Amino acid sequence: MIAALAEAATMLARERGCRTVCLSGGSFQNHLLLSGLTQTLIRVGFRVHTNREVPLNDGGISLGQAVVAGTR
Repeated sequence: MIAALAEAATMLARERGCRTVCLSGGSFQNHLLLSGLTQTLIRVGFRVHTNREVPLNDGGISLGQAVVAGTR
């Protein structure tokens, strides 16, 4: 799974000219997936961002929805 995701990120980076990746969402609550993919992407030259203070799962989505609603 890590190799497939890293390959997908690499392909998209080539198409779009971007070397920054943000990893978020419930799947990344899995520490093995998050740490393995982060290390792999950094090793091939990506800058990787992950959640620190906001939950990776639905709590983060809810916060984002509240922020958007507050700006409207």
